[in-house]
Amino acid sequence: MAHQARINTVVESLTRGPRCVEFPSRNGQVKPVSEIFGQNVFSRTEMSKMLPKPVFKTFMETLKGKSTIDKVTADAIAHAAKVWAIEKGATHFTHWFQPLNDSTAEKHDSFLTLKTSFVDGSQVVTAIDTFSGSQLLQSEPDASSFPSGGMRTTFEARGYTVWDTKSPMFVQEGPHNTMVLYIPSVFISYNGEALDEKSVLLRSSEALERVALEVLKVIEPKDSENRSEYVYTTLGTEQEYFLIDRSLYTLRPDLKITGRTLLGGLPPRHQQLEDHYFGKIPTRVLSAISECELELAKLGVPIKTRHNEVAPAQFEVAPIFEEALTAVDHNLLTMDVLHRVAHRHKLKVLFHEKPFRGVNGSGKHCNWSLSTDKGDNLLDPSGTPETNYRFLIFLVATLKGVLDHGDLLRAGVASASNDHRLGAQEAPPGIISAFLGSQLTEVLNAVEENRPVDHGAHELQHVRVKGTVLDLKVAALPPIARDLTDRNRTSPFAFTGNKFEFRAVGSKQSPSFPMTLLNSAVAKALTEILADLNEVKGDKPVASAEDQLTVIRKYIKLTKAIRFEGDNYSDEWVQEAAKR
Repeated sequence: MAHQARINTVVESLTRGPRCVEFPSRNGQVKPVSEIFGQNVFSRTEMSKMLPKPVFKTFMETLKGKSTIDKVTADAIAHAAKVWAIEKGATHFTHWFQPLNDSTAEKHDSFLTLKTSFVDGSQVVTAIDTFSGSQLLQSEPDASSFPSGGMRTTFEARGYTVWDTKSPMFVQEGPHNTMVLYIPSVFISYNGEALDEKSVLLRSSEALERVALEVLKVIEPKDSENRSEYVYTTLGTEQEYFLIDRSLYTLRPDLKITGRTLLGGLPPRHQQLEDHYFGKIPTRVLSAISECELELAKLGVPIKTRHNEVAPAQFEVAPIFEEALTAVDHNLLTMDVLHRVAHRHKLKVLFHEKPFRGVNGSGKHCNWSLSTDKGDNLLDPSGTPETNYRFLIFLVATLKGVLDHGDLLRAGVASASNDHRLGAQEAPPGIISAFLGSQLTEVLNAVEENRPVDHGAHELQHVRVKGTVLDLKVAALPPIARDLTDRNRTSPFAFTGNKFEFRAVGSKQSPSFPMTLLNSAVAKALTEILADLNEVKGDKPVASAEDQLTVIRKYIKLTKAIRFEGDNYSDEWVQEAAKR
């Protein structure tokens, strides 16, 4: 009986066709993504059109920390958001927040309100749609029913969700062509303690951005036209996942209950032929991913890449990098939309880091950097990194943060599921180290030893910062540029051109907490560097090149222990790491 049920399920999965999805079109052609991108987002552009100029100006000053939102401003923004959302078909609104469970939470409230009046002594009840500034700014969920680390109990249950003004509101489609207005929010207790992952991310981002700007003020001349006035963190999350047929999924109670298979053995053919990675995406899967990308484009999520991953039925989507706070929201939206769209296609998405033993697990590579309001990436080495002291300062600050708080970074990605993945089938091992590549390692060594960079070293003979041109030995093929460093897939924290890639984050984890720890670690390191810069510069308005070099050399020496250029899987590294 069970055997026949499995046969029927397999037949059903093999004969099921792709779901038909209608994409927005014009004159018989599918519209470019740029024309539908962000159409369901109450963006800054949309706000500028719908808000009075003084209100919009106050709101923008609030984002810069120069003002606070008063009742008049809040009411005006709420009214504009309500009008915009109802025009989109919204009937409800919700404060969307991130409790301490790697997920999101929401409670839907209707715009509907009953207005009571009296006409000729008779009571008249009229239904109207309202949305006030106070409803926009905060809501009140039960804090005792969420994870709180003991900060809230049943008799101390009050908690507040507060609108995060830095994250734009959006409407999301529901069943029966309904819409809900989503208000990104933080979640705090009655006493102000953070009960979510976003509050601490916001705090860590502000701390890092504040001290980074102070460092720039010390090393950049005051009269410089390119002097930065604002610094922010950027993030790009590469989301890996498995997609399997839902009918087959329902036959596996272990997979349904735990998220991973506990019974059975390896199939005779899995990933050993190395033919799935970057292979042709199956039709049903491509249909599901395409519909997912359509929904995400409407929500302003800039999905850039999709491809097969190494393991059978494993895939990846990657976005264009954004400001970190927005990128985290967009990653959580991506996971939610993938789950819902897969269900429509009779598929099941698995975000468990190790759902199948013996094949690759899934991670969420977090590409992290710092940028300025002038468009500069502070981790861009430029053509001559040995004289780009600003880059070197932020590079060694990041290394110092990882060195001092690698234990916290490791703890921040630890979970029962992710620990199954780390150190197995291409995932980085659990020992935290940083990879820079041979070229940057030589640059740091040369700066420390006060000598020119040795481009004659064997491993550097054909390498330069902007990449060398590779001769492909075929006249019809164009020459290509080679990257600054090779790709060390075994490193948990690798420098990849102009950013650091934190590869240890699990696929089903929210990136909020790992990025909070990274921001905090680097902020603390920059605080130490700022103190050293102020000490060496003395009464001078800015630190001289020699002052900066003095501090850079100090931190190059201090951070040697966290740098490792070899195979992180090797037994030699385990022994070496113990000594360090």
